Amino acid sequence: MTTEPARRTELDVLRALVVLGLVFFHSALVFSPDDDFYVKNRDTTDVVTVVAGLGVVWAMPMLFLVAGLGARHSIGRRGPRGFARERLLRLGVPLVFATLTIVPVPQWLRLRAADPAYHASYGRFWLGFFDVRPDPADFPFVLEGEWFETGHLWFVVLLLTFCLLLAPVARPLAARTGRAGDTVERRPALLLLPALPLAAINALLGMEEGFAGWNRWAYLLFFLHGYALADDPRIRAATLRSARPVGVLGLVLFAATAPGFMAGDDPFTSGSALAVLTRALFGAAGWCWVLAILGLLDRPRTGRRSPGPVLGHLAVAALPLYVLHQPVVVAFAYGVVGWSAPIAVKYAAIVTASLAVLLVAYEFGVRRSRVTRFLFGQRAAPPPAPPS
Repeated sequence: MTTEPARRTELDVLRALVVLGLVFFHSALVFSPDDDFYVKNRDTTDVVTVVAGLGVVWAMPMLFLVAGLGARHSIGRRGPRGFARERLLRLGVPLVFATLTIVPVPQWLRLRAADPAYHASYGRFWLGFFDVRPDPADFPFVLEGEWFETGHLWFVVLLLTFCLLLAPVARPLAARTGRAGDTVERRPALLLLPALPLAAINALLGMEEGFAGWNRWAYLLFFLHGYALADDPRIRAATLRSARPVGVLGLVLFAATAPGFMAGDDPFTSGSALAVLTRALFGAAGWCWVLAILGLLDRPRTGRRSPGPVLGHLAVAALPLYVLHQPVVVAFAYGVVGWSAPIAVKYAAIVTASLAVLLVAYEFGVRRSRVTRFLFGQRAAPPPAPPS
C-alpha cells in the first residue's frame, strides 16, 4: 500500500503567482512588435520580446508540471475513474461555460480595434463566432471556424486532454517509474535526461506561438513528470542538490537561443539549421529552468508552513482567475491604447485596472456562490496544509 505524498503548498502558491503574472505578460503583448495580440498599441518596444521570453521559457511548463503533481494526489484519493470524472467537471465545465460567454470577447474587440467602421454588436458577433466545423487534424482542438478559438483556454483544453489520457494508465505508469528514484539517487545527472525529448519535440515538430511558444506535446512531458516523478523523495532530494548548477546551465542554454531568435527566419517554424537548433536549445533550457525552480523552492521551511491567508486564498483562486484574466486585459487594453501617453503609463494602467477587476470579480462574482464556483471550476475549500 502506498502513502499519498504530502501536498506541496509552495507549488500551489507558485501556480497562483504564475496566473497573476499572466496579467503582466498579456498586458505587455499589447506593446510587442512581434506578437499578433488582439489589441496593439501604435508604438511598440523590443524590450517586451526579451522580457516575455524570460517567462515563456518556464511559466506554462511549470503549470503543467504542478498539474501533474496534483493529478498524483487526486488519483491517490479518488482512483483513476474518480479522477477522470472530477477533472471532467472541474475543467470541462469552466471550459464550456467560458467559451460560451467570455472567450469571444477578445476576438470581437480585435475586429473593432482593427476597423473603426466595424460596429457589429457583441451578440451578432457571438453568433458568427460559433459558426464552426470539425477539425480532428488539430487534436485536441477539434473545432474550427473563421472567428472561433479557444483563446487562452488552450491551457484548459490541453490539461483536460492530458488528464483523460493519463487516467487509464495512471497506476501502471506510477508502478513502472517507482525505480527511477533509486537510479537518480545514484546518478543525479539523469535529471537532465528529459531535456532531450523536449528539445527534440520543439526542434522537429516546431514551436507554437499560440501555445506560449512551446509545442503542445512538449507540455505533456512536463505533466507526466509531475505525475510520475516530481514527488519522489529521492528525486526531490537530487533536484534540490542540483538546482543551482542546473539553473546556471539553463541560463546558458537560453542565452544561446538569442542568435536564432534575432535572425531573419521564423525560429518557431523555419526548417533552417539555425532555427532547428534554436528550438532545441529552448526546449532544453526550459527543462533546466523548471528543474532549478523546483529545487530552489523545495526547502524544509516551506514544507512546514502554510502559505498564509492571502497566498492560500490566491492558490485556491488560480483556475477562476486564469479563466477570467485575458478578456479583462484585452478589454482594458482596447480602451487604453488610444490614450496620448507613454508606453509605461499605458502598461501600468492596463495591469492595475485588470488586477483590480479580476480580484473583485473573483471575490464577489465567483467565490461567494456555489453555482459560480462550480461554473469556474472552484474548489470548495483551500487545499489542506501538509503535516508538520
